[in-house]
Amino acid sequence: MLLQPGTVIYHVKDLAKAKEWYCNLTNVQPYFDEAFYVGFNINGFELGLDPDLDNIGAGNHTVTFWRVTDIHIAVEKAVSIGATIFAPICNVGGSIETAIVTDPFGNNIGFITGT
Repeated sequence: MLLQPGTVIYHVKDLAKAKEWYCNLTNVQPYFDEAFYVGFNINGFELGLDPDLDNIGAGNHTVTFWRVTDIHIAVEKAVSIGATIFAPICNVGGSIETAIVTDPFGNNIGFITGT
């Protein structure tokens, strides 16, 4: 039924600042860049930035976990450019570690490493 994630969309108040922040975090330039949506292709996965805050309530109730090669480097980079730690690096079994940071726009971003 479910195959794999295709897109994650983060709603942001300031699209220009969010675009710059995510370019800095991912080292990727957007392939789609308009006033109503900015899209990044992250290894075949869509990361979208949407400035439309209509019907967006307070709180972040979902987390997308991005697979990373080194979770310590990913967390350090995100924090160095303005993210805050929501959930610190934690071993969740075997070699699998997770962490969650909150971007400057209020979105939670998960990182996961290991097998």
